[in-house]
Amino acid sequence: MRAIISVATREGLPELARDLQKHGVNIFSTSGTLNYLKTAGIEAESVGTLTQFPEILGGRVKTLHPTILGGILARRDLPEHSKELQAHAIVPIDIVVVNLYPFAETIAHPDTTLSDAQEQIDIGGVTLIRAAAKNFQDVIVIVRPQDYVTVMQEWDELGEVSQETRRRLAAIAFQHTA
Repeated sequence: MRAIISVATREGLPELARDLQKHGVNIFSTSGTLNYLKTAGIEAESVGTLTQFPEILGGRVKTLHPTILGGILARRDLPEHSKELQAHAIVPIDIVVVNLYPFAETIAHPDTTLSDAQEQIDIGGVTLIRAAAKNFQDVIVIVRPQDYVTVMQEWDELGEVSQETRRRLAAIAFQHTA
C-alpha cells in the first residue's frame, strides 16, 4: 500500500506515519513534510519518486501530475482502470493525508500582504483531497489530525478501515475543501 502525505499541520504526524508503516504502507511526501518525517526518523520518499518529475516553481507545483492523480482516482473494481495504470506505469495510491495551508489564519492578520495571502492558497492539496474523497471506496482520505487515531485504531482492531468510516472521512474532506 502507498500513502501520499502532505501536511501544513504536523500534530500527530509521527505517530500516524509509524502506524502506517507498521501496516506495510510506503509513504511518499512533498518536500516540507518529507524533511519533517525524516527528521523524526521515519522512512519516506519524495513524491518525485512516483512522478519522476521534480517540484517546480518554488514548490507551487508538487503533486499535480497524472501519475499521482491517476493512482488516486483509479477504481480498483474496474479492470480497464487497472490496465491503464499498468500501461502508464502508475501505481495505486491507497491513503491521502493532506491538510491545507493556513489561508484563513494568514489573511486574518491585518499586516498580511496580498503576496503572502496568495502563497497560502493551496491548489495541489485541494486537488488531492477531492480526488481521494471522490474515490473513498478505494482511498482513505484524512484531512484532520484528530482523525488519525480513529483511523489507526479501527485499522488495528478490524484489519481495515470500514466503508462507513471512509465515507465519513470523505464527507469531512469535501466540507474541508468547500
